[in-house]
Parts: sequence; C-alpha cells; structure tokens
Amino acid sequence: MLDKFMEVTVGRWSARIRQDLDLPVRLSLPLDKSFDLGTFDTPLVTIRVNHPAAIPALLEPSLDTLGEAYIRSHIDIEGDLGDVMRVAYALAGGTYRVAGALPKLARRFSHSKKEDRDSIQYHYDVSNDFYKLWLDERMVYSCAYFERGDESLGAAQLKKIDHILNKIRVEPGHTLLDIGCGWGALVMRAAQRFGIKCVGITLSERQLALGRERVEMLGLSDLVELRLQDYRDVTGVFDRITSVGMFEHVGLANMDAYFRIVGDLLAAGGVALNHGITSTDANSGDTPFGGGTFIDKYVFPAGELPHLSYAIRSMQSGGLEVLDVENLRRHYAQTLQEWTVRYEQHGHEIREMIGETKYRIWRVYLAGCAYAFEVDNVAIFQIVCQKAHQNAQTIPRSRGYMYS
Repeated sequence: MLDKFMEVTVGRWSARIRQDLDLPVRLSLPLDKSFDLGTFDTPLVTIRVNHPAAIPALLEPSLDTLGEAYIRSHIDIEGDLGDVMRVAYALAGGTYRVAGALPKLARRFSHSKKEDRDSIQYHYDVSNDFYKLWLDERMVYSCAYFERGDESLGAAQLKKIDHILNKIRVEPGHTLLDIGCGWGALVMRAAQRFGIKCVGITLSERQLALGRERVEMLGLSDLVELRLQDYRDVTGVFDRITSVGMFEHVGLANMDAYFRIVGDLLAAGGVALNHGITSTDANSGDTPFGGGTFIDKYVFPAGELPHLSYAIRSMQSGGLEVLDVENLRRHYAQTLQEWTVRYEQHGHEIREMIGETKYRIWRVYLAGCAYAFEVDNVAIFQIVCQKAHQNAQTIPRSRGYMYS
C-alpha cells in the first residue's frame, strides 16, 4: 500500500518537474519503477530512492533536505558530481520559485570563545590523515591561486601563499601573525623565504600537533611558533598580519571588533591581509536554497558570511584602510574541483576511515561548494589593509609589486 502511494505521489511530482524544469534525471523507486524528469535518451543523473523517508525531500526539495536524504542513504545518486549539483540546484531553485521568493535570512550565533573552539574542533579534528588524502602536500585548506590555470594543486597553493606574502610586502626583519594558521603552511613559507619570526594561531589541537611536527622537521623552531589560541587572547604587535579562511567563523555581530583587534595588533606602518569567503547577498543573508543550513548542521557549525561591503565597512570601523581587493571566486571553484577529484580517487580509503555517513557529508559538501562558487552563490576576496589615517605616501602607486 505504501509503495503504491509513493508511486502515485512521485508520479504527479515528476510530471510537474518534467514540464517545468525538463531535467536529464531518472528517478528510480523500489520494485523497478522509474520516472523521467525530462526528455532525454540517456539520463545524466539517476536518483535511486531507498526509503520512503526520501519522498518529502523530493516533493519539497532544498539543498538541505536533498543533502540529508543522501547522507542518511535514503537516496543514492549516480552520475558526474557536477551534473548532480546542477540538478540539485535546479530542483531546489525550481521549488523555491514555485513557493515564492523566500528571504535569505542570515543565521546568527553567539561566537563565544567556547563556541568558536568547539566549532573549529568539530570541523578540523576529523583527523589529520583524512585531510592528507585530498589536500596538497602542504595541507593548505583554503583557496589556491591558479595564475595560469594549468598548475598542479600543490603548485597553486604555494603560489597563493607567495601571492599573499608579496601583497603584504614582507621583508627580512619583520614579524608576522597568521590568524587561523591551519597546519602552518603560510608561516613556514614566510620563515623559509624571508627568515622572519612568525606566530600562527589555531583552535584545532590536531592541526597544532601536526603543524609543530612539521615546523621541527623543517628546522624552523627558532622562527615559527604555533599556538592553540583564540585571536581575542593574542597580545603584542606584529609588522604583518594574515588571516586566511578564518573570518567566516567570527560572526557578523563581531566583525567590527575583530578588525579592531587586528588593527591593535598591527604595528605602525604594518600591513594586513584578510582572505575569506563572503556572501553574494547584499544584506549578508544566507546562501540560497538551504545550502547554508546543511553546512551549519553537518560541516561548519556557526559559520556566518558577510557581504564584501559589510567586511569593508567593518574594516573601516575597526580603524583600518582598505588598500586592495581581489576576487578569487574562479580560483576557489577550481580548487574545490581539484579537492573533489582527489576525494573521489580516495573514496574507498575515506569510507574506511570515517564511515559511510561522514563520507557522504564531505562528498556532497565539496562538490556542492565547487558548484556554489562556479555560479556566484558565494564569493571569496583577498583584502589588503593598513592602519587608517596614514600619509598617502604609504600606499603603493601600482599593483606591480604583487607580481614581481
């Protein structure tokens, strides 16, 4: 009886989707019953329904509900992951258009020190071995810089680090603070390249342990100090400050205070760079179609994305002057595509390591983010700044120094 109800209900829904969206998708129900959601000879994507609990997710799809159905194995999906994401966005977008324009309300979190520590450890303490399988050899977990477009992932990540160091005009004798240092690739490179003293801070115990091992292995212990520390607890003054892929965890309500802290830690004549993901909603609203909800629940708890304009306003409120802004969205789309390919290549090992559910969570997360950057549902910018109200002579005349 339940199977018959499912068949009738899904049949009506699939007819509407076929008429409105015409998707290259075959929906397969138990007992070998299938429905085509478009006109085609061969489907690009096949969705196999394994459990009746998947039906609500199909009838009123969002990226959140479809993602949950997949990670709970209520559905299985066959096809290229890029095609799968295009279909998911089409289903979610089509449903939202039918239901009316829903406001993209931003989620808000307290971002206490404990909440931020717990959120970071939830995400990064999966295991170092997990990240080693699909990141580059330096374990850089942020947008790479594909200057030509044909670089290897490792080469593009090194170019990104060097691009940052060039932008902030690092010189021998400087001191550098990296807020959210990950496994320490940037501070290690800065120490190797310029012989400068660097401090990197993270809230992930596993990142800290491996990062310290690598610092020692490279013979950089006299130059690089890695700490388990919240940015609100850092003291001292630094000539250069970087923050790469970290301010997404700060919270919109804390953004002014965050940049004020950066300004207080920055030496006179110093330069800072913030590299972070931003919302493409002018009001700093959530990402569309439920993607942000899924990420908050399963991947990045308590993340909040400001619009570029919000970030720049907060910098100015925090006593910083913006010197340069660069859009890296194309680079992050390619980075995520590279990560997705490597993740797929190591799929069997990853399943064995973290289990089926987490394997599915990260699989759909990486592929979904790649598509989101591809279609401008999220963006990413590098923003260079210095203390406000300085003489105009402190500002470079051109951007040429970044590429020398």
